[in-house]
Amino acid sequence: MIKPISNGRRESFKKVLLGGAALSSLSSFEIKQEKPFALKGNINHGVCHWCFRQYSLEDFCVEVKKIGIKGVDLIGPSNWHILKKHGLDSSMCNGAEISLTEGFGEVQYHEQLLKNYTEMIPKVAEAGYKNLICFSGNRRGMDDETGLKNCVAGLEKIIPIAEKHGVIIQMELLNSRINHPDYLCDKSAFGIELCKRLGSENFKLLYDIYHMQIDEGDLIRSIQDNHQYFGHYHTAGNPGRNELDDTQEIYYPAVMRAILATGFKGYVSHEFIPKSEDKMAALAQGVQECDI
Repeated sequence: MIKPISNGRRESFKKVLLGGAALSSLSSFEIKQEKPFALKGNINHGVCHWCFRQYSLEDFCVEVKKIGIKGVDLIGPSNWHILKKHGLDSSMCNGAEISLTEGFGEVQYHEQLLKNYTEMIPKVAEAGYKNLICFSGNRRGMDDETGLKNCVAGLEKIIPIAEKHGVIIQMELLNSRINHPDYLCDKSAFGIELCKRLGSENFKLLYDIYHMQIDEGDLIRSIQDNHQYFGHYHTAGNPGRNELDDTQEIYYPAVMRAILATGFKGYVSHEFIPKSEDKMAALAQGVQECDI
């Protein structure tokens, strides 16, 4: 049986992060370390700022660079200048979507989505980025085949624009069992079929490990068999969407080894909400857990 992470082990992560210095409070941002974390370089680590909202984006960029993180997910054009200032990639851009529940699965949103993505795709390319998120939206009673046809009808209008500009549109897989009831693209099989029908390297899936653990499991086999359709990964501990420690059920080193074995060169971005008081120590621990 795997033992829960001990207080002593947590302290060791804090010492690695701080170089032995005393921990700062969440509001003071006084971590005294100039050099980034010594990572192995096999995994490109990103992180989602929304999980660490107690930090301003400016302060967050300063802190995550010390851990060795290279990119920040889900940042739109108005804040790209902050990432560039700190030498961080916008690893998964947003700003073209309507919402998680209103997406390509419903024809009524296609006109607005076409306008949004037509305007956003060139901005992403001009800024030097390549990934732009999208969502299926909710099912609202439709079957898979109807949902697939609707998604294809909407996405096939923007894929040529993405191809022209070298941008990859990525639809996120979200669980419908716990966090996003009624979400249409809630299984990898649905997303994979959508990729096949669109037939473009500029459309892929954001494979969220946490969400897919909830809705289907069999993570490593899915990655081994279908990695060509997965363009980006998210992490979080299950249950709870918290730390990637020994209190949750996903063994992340094995999952990361499976991802690495596919030759994946994109980002694995951490999207968990730490419960512990020291959020940056929790993030550093998660990064190390996945750094194989």
